[in-house]
Amino acid sequence: MGLIKAVIGAAGGTLADSWREFFYCESIDQDTLAVKGEKRVGGRSSNKKGTDNIITNGSIVAVADGQCMMIVDQGRVTEICAEPGEFIYDSGTESSVFYGDFSEGLKGMLRSMRHRVTMGGEPGKDQRVYYFNTKEIMGNKYGTPSPVPFRVVDNNIGLDIDISVRCHGEYSYKITNPLLFYSNVSGNIADAYDRERIDSQLKTEVLTALQPAFAKISEMGIRYSAIPGHTVELSDAMNQVLSAKWTEFRGLSIVSFGVNAINASEEDQRLIKELQRDATLRNPTMAAARLAGAQAQAMQDAAKNEGAGGAFMGFAAMGMAQNASGNNMQNLFAMGQQQPPQHQYQQAQSPSDREASAAAGWICACGAAGNAGKFCSDCGKPKPETAQGWKCACGTLNQGKFCAECGKSKPAGTLLYKCDKCGWTPPNPHNPPKFCPECGDVFDASDAK
Repeated sequence: MGLIKAVIGAAGGTLADSWREFFYCESIDQDTLAVKGEKRVGGRSSNKKGTDNIITNGSIVAVADGQCMMIVDQGRVTEICAEPGEFIYDSGTESSVFYGDFSEGLKGMLRSMRHRVTMGGEPGKDQRVYYFNTKEIMGNKYGTPSPVPFRVVDNNIGLDIDISVRCHGEYSYKITNPLLFYSNVSGNIADAYDRERIDSQLKTEVLTALQPAFAKISEMGIRYSAIPGHTVELSDAMNQVLSAKWTEFRGLSIVSFGVNAINASEEDQRLIKELQRDATLRNPTMAAARLAGAQAQAMQDAAKNEGAGGAFMGFAAMGMAQNASGNNMQNLFAMGQQQPPQHQYQQAQSPSDREASAAAGWICACGAAGNAGKFCSDCGKPKPETAQGWKCACGTLNQGKFCAECGKSKPAGTLLYKCDKCGWTPPNPHNPPKFCPECGDVFDASDAK
């Protein structure tokens, strides 16, 4: 009796599973990351006795925007599609006479029936359709329960200190690799996989990654107070920190990382402001202005003293302080005026900057670069005679064939020498040495122009 029942069950199950099926998925909401596909069976359908988790060859799977379809056969992913439209499953093991060649479909049904008899009438297969939500999952709130270290770097004043900050906001992520998410996170789900199953773990890892992400941001010179304006850089830094756990293992990536507010402690804020204010006093002019402002404030405070005696004593004390600091203030102003201009720091520039400055003009012995006239714009010294070129009768040194001052042509027989090997030009191009000091080549007629 058992064998007859198995044969009847195998025959009926094979016929019921021979219909082509249609799988679909409604719009996936923000709280669902993965859901099992539904087999559409309407009131007019004759396919109401088909076996669950069986996909007949030739079945249609609909894929919508923001979804990724995946077919799992016997626990192994066989098909994946993220393009919206209609997908026809034509590599299944359950044949149908309604798809493809009729004779081949019939032979496949007979093979399936024989296999089901050996399994007691059951198909002995498990085939499923899963849909993954590839839209951006937004509204994930975070907040630092304890202060997070942040390194403040300000190269302008040489500041490099560690402070503690608190921040809160929201971040969003999305599934970028459904295959990894299925293999390492969701697996064979019976219905749906909701975000609440993993949100707590993701939030903890985000807060853990804030510290190294802040370190990357501080290396870029971004201050903690300016982080809300650099959320793109912060998102990139978070993805770099979380790439091993999220991208490479779970198939997730942070899309955006919003910061509603970030605050340092009052003690740290006061320390930074004091260091920045003290750094401005390195400039003698700024220090003198600060001292003058303090004296002006002292004068106002002395004038506010009630009574003639109080005012007199206040002005007397202020006079003593002014006599003590007046000379210092004058010295500071004098030091500020005597500071060399910016162009006298050419040695601190890179070689390319010095070459660019020299190309714009000639460099005086005092260090001033970019001079275009006959005299140095800083010290007034005349342009050296060793400048390259030929000297016109009017006294102007020229490079071309005509004088730039009076327009006279270059005198005949005036030769300019330049090494044809390395390109070195002697200080006096009209009277070169016998040998080039750079490469040792002999100066001859071939070096004259």
